[in-house]
Amino acid sequence: MEARAPSDGGGRVRPGPLRWVAYAMGAGLPGRHRTWVLYDTTTGTWVLRHVARTLVQLAVPIGLVLLLVPGEFWIRGLAALGGLILGMAFSLAYMTEAVENRVKKAGYAAGSAQAVRDRAGLQRDARESERRRAAAARRAARYRARRGG
Repeated sequence: MEARAPSDGGGRVRPGPLRWVAYAMGAGLPGRHRTWVLYDTTTGTWVLRHVARTLVQLAVPIGLVLLLVPGEFWIRGLAALGGLILGMAFSLAYMTEAVENRVKKAGYAAGSAQAVRDRAGLQRDARESERRRAAAARRAARYRARRGG
């Protein structure tokens, strides 16, 4: 299956809030959300989106620690904070693998999200290079105009 970044929102159907929470917890989405999953894992904010999904996943055990573990609240709070820090570290360490797994669940080939992000990075680099080249040409023209030649 070919990995293409959706160029517009035409075929992209965003899941509702409850379905998104299930998706954040690791559930797959129906086929109509397929292009949205690829967009979610390849857009410029894909890292922040991954962090948001991780925080949703960690909310359940942290809430249980805060509510059910006996002891003073500050001890439970520190335990929850430690769990949050470890959970985020683990999640960030395996971020690309977790994202590729989501894309695979949506029916794309493994490596599709990274390929789309790489292509977008090349396009971004080309635009930046062209912008810098044009700025250098403008500076050179101003310099030549000041020098009278």
